[in-house]
Amino acid sequence: MKTEISAPTKKEWGALAILAASLGVIVLDGTIVGVALPQIIGDLKLVLTDAQWVNSLYAVIVGALLLVSGSTSDQFGRRKLLIAGLGIFVAGSALAGAASSATSLLAGRAIQAVGAAGIMPSTLSTVNALFRGKYRAAAFGVWGGMISGAAAIGPLLGGVLTEWVSWRWIFYVNLPIGLILGLLALKVVPETRSARRGRFDVVGFVLSSVALGSLVFSIIEGPHVGWWKPIADFDFLGITWSLDSATSVVPISLGVAAVALIAFIAWELHLANVGKSPLLDLSMFKIATFSWGNLTASMVAIGEFALLFVLPLYLINAYGTSVIKAGLILAAMALGAFVSGGLARFIAGWIGSPGTVILGLTLELIGVGALAFLMDPAHSLWYLTVPLVVYGFGLGLASAQLTGTVLRDVPVEHSGQGSATQSTFRQVGSALGTAFSGGALAVGLSRALPDALSGLGLPDDAASGIVEATKASAGSNLPQMRAEFGEGSDVIHSLVEGFAQATQASFWVSAVFLGVGLLGAIMVWNVARREG
Repeated sequence: MKTEISAPTKKEWGALAILAASLGVIVLDGTIVGVALPQIIGDLKLVLTDAQWVNSLYAVIVGALLLVSGSTSDQFGRRKLLIAGLGIFVAGSALAGAASSATSLLAGRAIQAVGAAGIMPSTLSTVNALFRGKYRAAAFGVWGGMISGAAAIGPLLGGVLTEWVSWRWIFYVNLPIGLILGLLALKVVPETRSARRGRFDVVGFVLSSVALGSLVFSIIEGPHVGWWKPIADFDFLGITWSLDSATSVVPISLGVAAVALIAFIAWELHLANVGKSPLLDLSMFKIATFSWGNLTASMVAIGEFALLFVLPLYLINAYGTSVIKAGLILAAMALGAFVSGGLARFIAGWIGSPGTVILGLTLELIGVGALAFLMDPAHSLWYLTVPLVVYGFGLGLASAQLTGTVLRDVPVEHSGQGSATQSTFRQVGSALGTAFSGGALAVGLSRALPDALSGLGLPDDAASGIVEATKASAGSNLPQMRAEFGEGSDVIHSLVEGFAQATQASFWVSAVFLGVGLLGAIMVWNVARREG
């Protein structure tokens, strides 16, 4: 006999609103930085690798801590961890907003990430515990829609705050919002926890953190210090990896990542075999929808953050548009995401959740491909809005339905770890998206700029200096170059053309990963169809 599932109470719907808003704050913080980044680079004298770490460090730390916080929330209380996470996030936001150097900014971002790692799995696992049946699907739709909506509106809000107030307010705005959400969570969100108990897996945490951090480090630093042979000195904590070394530090870092990942898998399997609590229950990956869905989630995040990192640099630094205009152009994504987020449930009722994800990813691929083809300085920037709307529409469909698809077959007692795992894959994807896109931009600038400047009669030293300055600053030197050479000069035209080509290469990298994500979504659809 089928048990009838009772409708959620008003308080539970109110709790969903608080949980979704808490999630929205940290997702927004992951994307709001992009449009402000050119001004931050200029004010704090950052280089391209610093700029990449502003985004990637946040994602790396969140990804490293999510599995821990997922298990912690299951055992000690999800509301407790949510409120603690909001408090830490607010503290990190205050430090980042007051930053006077790359070091203090990155420290603030790191503290923000620790807080975010407590918030994200607490919200999703609480939703998973509070809602059942068709109501759970609706709740997941709200949760997933918040991801796409907040991610898309971030650039517009960042543009408004940066242009009209200061880039520091993209962090300060979190202070009152975080405090209000913490107080509301105490009043409205019920405490939930799992009956399962276990000891904290310190070894698993260390190995997973080393694997993720080393991988992202390699991708970010590779274009600047050399993928195999050193092309520049690398300094870290007073230690220098010399240009005269036999190999670059990058192959060593990649080797460390591979060894740590293999050791992590072996250790987690060992803990499961001896009846202890692993950080990551690898048996969940026997669930086909969970495995393929997580692959898709990470690929979607790579594609999304690759776009959000590179496009503002092109619009503001290379093309020379204002921050607010760049935010308005990127808001085309928000328009598409908000419309599709509202329609996702109805489309899912017609073609199913996996089919909706496939449709969304297909539209994202079309949008990114169109952006790459239209990346020509001769075109008006408003040409970019149509493919951005298409991309945003696809993003909204994919994000809104992907969460429920990934977790649909995960047992309730594993909801904390399952949701943390899914969020980890998203965060790994966002870190890799910034790393891959920044790396592709650096490689593209190294190739495109010398060709673009050749034939202009510049001395070799001067041309080489311009190329290196543009590459290192991610184009933040171009306003000064415009003042020196003149807006309509051949030098500026060539630099903008070269930057456009490098941006185009980054978009194709994004498209490749979205294509892999689409294949994963098709596999999820096949599994769901076989299981009826």
